[in-house]
Amino acid sequence: MRKEVASMKLTFNKYYFAIATLLFITEVLIALFAANTFVRSYFGDVLVVILIYCFVKSFIKMPVLPLAIGVLSFAFTIEFLQYLKIVEILGLQKSALARTVIGTSFAWLDILSYVVGIVFVFVVEKLKKVT
Repeated sequence: MRKEVASMKLTFNKYYFAIATLLFITEVLIALFAANTFVRSYFGDVLVVILIYCFVKSFIKMPVLPLAIGVLSFAFTIEFLQYLKIVEILGLQKSALARTVIGTSFAWLDILSYVVGIVFVFVVEKLKKVT
């Protein structure tokens, strides 16, 4: 068993949960009120990987690197499924929720946005250890 997996532990971290909650509210506000702008298209994608990271970190204690790689892999997978038109394949094109949550169009800039979000996570986690 790898050291990273062995060090995973179920827990509840209210700090990460509070951040995840604030990011979720921010994402909902962006989805509702930011009409196809830079904020919705790219900033929302930066925030979503941070949101997922914080949400998972709220319940599972594990090292930064494997969790960040897992979240980034998940985001890349969703983006790839958008490339394959998964919403249409599943017959969910009339579902506003499915189109919003899963997304409907692949974009390389979304991939870059996810990377920026994970780099931000690394920087913040590194600064937390320094202080």
